[in-house]
Amino acid sequence: MATQLEVAGELVEGFEMFDDWEERYGLLIDLGKKIPPLDDAEKTEDHRIHGCQSKVWVVAGEAEKDGQDVIIFRADSDSAIVKGLVALLYKVYNERTPKEVLSFDINHLLDQLELGQHLSMNRRNGLAGIVTRIRELALKHV
Repeated sequence: MATQLEVAGELVEGFEMFDDWEERYGLLIDLGKKIPPLDDAEKTEDHRIHGCQSKVWVVAGEAEKDGQDVIIFRADSDSAIVKGLVALLYKVYNERTPKEVLSFDINHLLDQLELGQHLSMNRRNGLAGIVTRIRELALKHV
């Protein structure tokens, strides 16, 4: 499995292939289509991220991988672009140890992708809420 930095580098390279933000939004939407959706039974208020304009749900569980406890994140959204943002987080956080989740500098990656400049305030707030929830879930598993 690639390290978080390797995954982040691949994401940055993917975004840099496109000069136009409409194409980058298309890339986000494509990324969102590749993550497995949540079952409707998991789309509960307990799993919902509040503060997002769109509906977003994040679920976490534990598993063992290569002798280490890792966190399995699953998430979904009713918005294609937001689901793409979720997919970015999924790529860097899923199947990582709680320590890896908590130590990864997600803001640096988001800055490299220039998302702050191209997302509405509501989407930026929602993205921050999703990151906060993922970090809270990781803290529970430390």
